[in-house]
Amino acid sequence: MPVPIIIDCDPGHDDALAIMLAAADPAIDLLAITTVAGNQTLEKTTLNARRVCTIAGITDVPVAAGCARPLLQPLAVADDVHGASGLDGPRFPEPTVDVVPEHAVELIHRILLEHPEPVTLVPTAPLTNIALLLTRHPDSAARIREIVLMGGSTERGNRTPAAEFNIMTDPEAADIVFRSGVPLTMCGLNVTHQALATPEIRARFDGLGTELGQVCSELLAFFASTYSRLWGMPHPPLHDPVAVARVIDPAIVDVVDANVTVELHGRYTRGATVVDLHRYLDRPVNARVAVRLDTEWFWDRMVTAVEVLGSRRTT
Repeated sequence: MPVPIIIDCDPGHDDALAIMLAAADPAIDLLAITTVAGNQTLEKTTLNARRVCTIAGITDVPVAAGCARPLLQPLAVADDVHGASGLDGPRFPEPTVDVVPEHAVELIHRILLEHPEPVTLVPTAPLTNIALLLTRHPDSAARIREIVLMGGSTERGNRTPAAEFNIMTDPEAADIVFRSGVPLTMCGLNVTHQALATPEIRARFDGLGTELGQVCSELLAFFASTYSRLWGMPHPPLHDPVAVARVIDPAIVDVVDANVTVELHGRYTRGATVVDLHRYLDRPVNARVAVRLDTEWFWDRMVTAVEVLGSRRTT
């Protein structure tokens, strides 16, 4: 049976493709898309979610806007990575998919209570909405099958030397989520950097011959330009769909059990995920930590999802 999930995102180039993968893959039942401030302001990430749903023909999934800023610190967006719109590159038509008149946290809570089985949450953004859900509605925890998130790293960061963007944007929220006791899988930079969008991969999207395939190719081309400029990487990693792929088939993303602590106070390490892979500390395991990606399977599934959605748009 398909796994029921809710994606909590901040589109974002890689969030856009994560939404498409979740909407098209038969192993997933996408119940809702919720947005949060992160890669750009809440207004822009919500608009981008609507744009993605419109261009991909995702019209039967509710979209709800959530928190406009982190719990404690000011919002610092990633416009250097994703551009002024948060989704620079392609030209999108005016969105026809609208948001529902319900705060994202309340929508998630309602779906968790009403759905006949536990639901998997897939946050690909700062964890503000999820932390607020767990603190405002503690009864939600028992209705969450698992949290499979994109964020953190077992190694170095991409926003500071130690911290990955999603965790760094709201470390207090991440701390709440990692200490919640809800089953959790962390797909960090160490594994998402294995999902490199090479020119050959971009050519596969172009080769689909659909408007959506072209949009995905243009998204990845823009992403490639920022990764080359900022980090000297010739090919951009497609972070967020890796978390969706883990839900589709856990065998595609190898994990290890570990304790993960979010650093809140370090002068140079605030926002770092301290991953105790070798059990140095006497702390209980609280996460599965992704360490390896089957890249061939990942890209086959990603391209197929875009093919499926693109063909629906043309029929």
